[in-house]
Amino acid sequence: MAELTRRHVVVVAGGISHERDVSLRSGRRVADSLTGYGWQVDLRDADASLLPTLRESRPDVVWPALHGASGEDGALRGILEALDIPFVGSRSTSARLAWDKPTASALVARAGVRTPRSVTLSHDVFRELGAVGVLESIAVEHPVPLAVKPARGGSAQGVTLVDDVNDLPRAMVTAYTYCDDVVVEQLIRGTEVAVGIIDTGDGPVALSAVEIVPRNGIYGFEARYNAGETTFYTPARLSEEFAAAASAAAVAAHEALGLRHISRVDLIVDAAGTPWFLEANVLPGLTETSLVPQALSASGFDLGWTYAELAEQAIRDHRA
Repeated sequence: MAELTRRHVVVVAGGISHERDVSLRSGRRVADSLTGYGWQVDLRDADASLLPTLRESRPDVVWPALHGASGEDGALRGILEALDIPFVGSRSTSARLAWDKPTASALVARAGVRTPRSVTLSHDVFRELGAVGVLESIAVEHPVPLAVKPARGGSAQGVTLVDDVNDLPRAMVTAYTYCDDVVVEQLIRGTEVAVGIIDTGDGPVALSAVEIVPRNGIYGFEARYNAGETTFYTPARLSEEFAAAASAAAVAAHEALGLRHISRVDLIVDAAGTPWFLEANVLPGLTETSLVPQALSASGFDLGWTYAELAEQAIRDHRA
């Protein structure tokens, strides 16, 4: 257990991504939890003053709470590695693997976890081969229902569920707004769950799965961050056998991608109890409506203690 010591932690939140507001909310929640646990906390935005401040102050540890590309694509983590400053969360190489959804799916599939059948299309290929021909080919090889989403990104921004092939063009345009590469994948029907993973030194542990039931049927950006738009069941309404399979799949995905400290794995559990991997998040939302804090509370973990333990583990890993 982490000793109650006045460590100095810098929580980095904000940035310029589409998820800035969510990041600020996550950062404040982490900062408040660690402050309540007795830590000296500085909450910093990701601006031009950040790196000089880190080089001068040399905090015990940094907690990146940046959502979107700047916080999850490995860039900031690579800089922290170059500065030789401990930080909570996955290393830069693993973050890059998880951030790219097609790459993450391929690695997780190799680990034996089921993944939906999919195709990834760059905007250049879509334009050069002709939108009509590409969409006709997709319709033949990947019949609806489909999920269309940016190959990189978070908070379900740019994601569309397609039940009618005539809606596919608009879904592609929406996804390309957020990323130059788009994933079109088989839509798996079943129970949508998010499984948080924490590792404070004894190996990755799956938290109680959170079942997600959005009011309008789609767990999009608004449903994620506006209270009342989604009903959550923690633990998920799964049989013991199905829940265990989901937990095992989540841990397998976490390990296949080389993640550490904290992550969230999103899955669909079908009617047969098979968990299907959707994506892994190296920096799960930690707002008041986010899933990992819900799972921590349901699993009996105090947020302040847990966040302090994760930060202590980051320091231990750095020393090692």
